[in-house]
Amino acid sequence: MRAPSRRMSRRTSDHRTPAPAPRRGRRAAPRSARGLQPNALGTFDTVVMAVAGSAPAYSLAATTAVLVGAVGVAAPAALLYCAIPMLGIVLAYSRLGRIDINAGAAYSWVGRTLHPSLGFLCGWALVVAATLFMVAGSLPAGQLTLALFDPALASRTGLAAMVGAGWFLVMLLVVLGGARLTVRAQLLMTGVELAILLLFIGGVVLHRGAAAAFDWSWFGFGHFDGAGGFASGALVAAFYFWGWDVTSNLSEETRDSRRTAGLAALTGLAVVFLIFEAFTVAVNVVLASGKVTSGGADVLVLLGDAVWPGIGGKLLVVAVMLSTVATLETTLIQVTRSLFAMGRDRTMPSGLGAVHRRWNTPHIAIGAVGAVALVLFAAASALGSVADIVAEAVRAMGLLVAFYYGLAGIAAVVAYRRTLLTSPRELLLGGVWPLLGAAFMLWVFFESLGALPTIAVAIGLGGLLAGLVPMAWYWRRGSPYYRPAPLDAARALAAAAPYGVPRQDGRGGADGSPETLATDF
Repeated sequence: MRAPSRRMSRRTSDHRTPAPAPRRGRRAAPRSARGLQPNALGTFDTVVMAVAGSAPAYSLAATTAVLVGAVGVAAPAALLYCAIPMLGIVLAYSRLGRIDINAGAAYSWVGRTLHPSLGFLCGWALVVAATLFMVAGSLPAGQLTLALFDPALASRTGLAAMVGAGWFLVMLLVVLGGARLTVRAQLLMTGVELAILLLFIGGVVLHRGAAAAFDWSWFGFGHFDGAGGFASGALVAAFYFWGWDVTSNLSEETRDSRRTAGLAALTGLAVVFLIFEAFTVAVNVVLASGKVTSGGADVLVLLGDAVWPGIGGKLLVVAVMLSTVATLETTLIQVTRSLFAMGRDRTMPSGLGAVHRRWNTPHIAIGAVGAVALVLFAAASALGSVADIVAEAVRAMGLLVAFYYGLAGIAAVVAYRRTLLTSPRELLLGGVWPLLGAAFMLWVFFESLGALPTIAVAIGLGGLLAGLVPMAWYWRRGSPYYRPAPLDAARALAAAAPYGVPRQDGRGGADGSPETLATDF
C-alpha cells in the first residue's frame, strides 16, 4: 500500500484533488511515522546551522588561495560585491519560505513558479554540488587531522581520503540520529571554531611587521582584470557564502519556520560575511599574494604562524578541522532533505522519501548519499593532490550554486508579483533586490563558463545535465510534481495571516486554532 501522503501532489495542498484513501484491509500509517520531526529546532539552533553551513574556517582555508589567484588583492571586494546580491537571494528564500514550507526549498519553489523542469534542475544542482562537497570537504578534514600528528602525512592523498571518509561516516551517523542530535553537535563544533577565529581577528589587529599597509582600494573595482576576472572572483565568493540555505531545507523541522528560517539565514550571512572580510583583509596585510597562492589550503596555517609563531598555526588547524566536519554535517542535511522531497514527490526513487520511524530522518536517502560519497573518495585518492581536487571542485560547485540561487531569486519575484506595488518597501525587498541578486548570479554563471578551466566547467555542467535523465524518466512516469499548483503569494497570504498567527478578523481554523497557509506540503 502506498501511504496517502506519498500520493499527495501539490494540487492536493491547494485543496483541488483529495488524497486517495488507503486500500481496504490495511491501516494507513500515522502521519508522524512518515514525516520529518516537527518543531525540533528553534531560532538559535537554526542560526547556528546557518553559520555552520557556510563553514567560515573551512571556506577561508579551502578557497582563499583560489580567490587570491583569481583576483589578487581585490579578494575583499569580490566578497563584498557578491554579498550584496547574495542578500537579495536570502530575501528571496525568506519570502518563499513564508508561503511554502518544504524540505526541498528551491526545488519546490522554482517548480511551482517558473517550471517543474527548472525546479527539478535546481534540486539536482544542489544534490550534485553537495555530493562534490563530500569529497572537497572530507579530504581536507583528513589532511588536517593528519597534520596535527605528523605534517609529513598530510600530503598523502590516499591516507587523507581514508581519514576524511572516517569523519564523513561519523557525521553520517549523527545526521541519521535526528535533528536534535545534529544541532547539539553543531553547537559544540561551531562554538569552538568561532571562538578561535575571533581570537585571531584580535591578534591580527595587534600584529606588527605587516607585508602591506591596509588600503581602501581593496574594496574597489580597480584591481579586477576586466569583467571576466570579476566574474571568476564572484563565482569563488559565491562558494564562500554557500550553505546558509540549509535553514530552508530544515523548515519542516523548525518551530515557526515561516519566520525563523529567513531570520536565521540573514543572521548567519551577516556573521560569516564579517568573518570572511576580516580574514581576507588580514591575509592581504600579513601575507604576500605569492605566498598565499603557493600556500594553497595551508594559507590559514601560514597566517596563524605569522601572527602567533608556534601555536597559532595549530590553533587554526583545529578551527578549520572543526569547521570542515561541521559543514559536512550541514551539507548532508541539505542533500538528504532535498532527496527526501524528491522521493516524496516521486521525481526520484520513492524510497528516498521514506522516514525512519524512530529517528524521523530520511534514512534511505542518507544511506544512498553515503554509498555514493564513499565511491567518490576511492576515485579521488587516485586523481591528484588534495589542493588540486579541492580547487576544481570549488569552481564546479560555484557554477551549480550560482545556477540554483539565480532561479530561486526569480521565483520569489514571480510568486509575489501581485503584491510588489503595494508599497515602496515591498517593491525593493520583494522585487528589485531579489531580482538583482538573481541577475547577478546568472550573469556570473554564464560569464564564468568561458573563464574557468575546462575540467571545472565539465564537472559543473556535466553534473547538471546528468539530471535530465531522471527528470525525463519520472516525468514520463507521471510524477505529480510535474502538474503543480502555482505558488501565488497574494492568494496564499489572503488565506491566512503570515507565519500561521490568527487572522486579523479573529477567525482561525475549524477548531479555533490559527489558520495555516494552504500552500504547505
